[in-house]
Amino acid sequence: MATHKSAIKRAKQNKDRNLRNKSSRTRVKNVIKNVRAAIEENSAEKAQTALASAIPVIDKAAQKGAVHRNTASRKISRLTKQVNQIQSA
Repeated sequence: MATHKSAIKRAKQNKDRNLRNKSSRTRVKNVIKNVRAAIEENSAEKAQTALASAIPVIDKAAQKGAVHRNTASRKISRLTKQVNQIQSA
């Protein structure tokens, strides 16, 4: 356990940030799950609206540092590609 004053403060900050990032990452996972569910239904309109609401959530998580920016970009790219395949089919 931390014994120095600065180490105690750092541990407290890490705990707070971990909770904040965890909720953000969970939200990202949930919006991705919603997009994938719409893709499974082969509903182009539903998938498009789910993707449109998911992109800002994923981008914001990347801006806040909850997920890496390359990870966020990759997830958005792959979801967009899947939605576009449904629309063209």
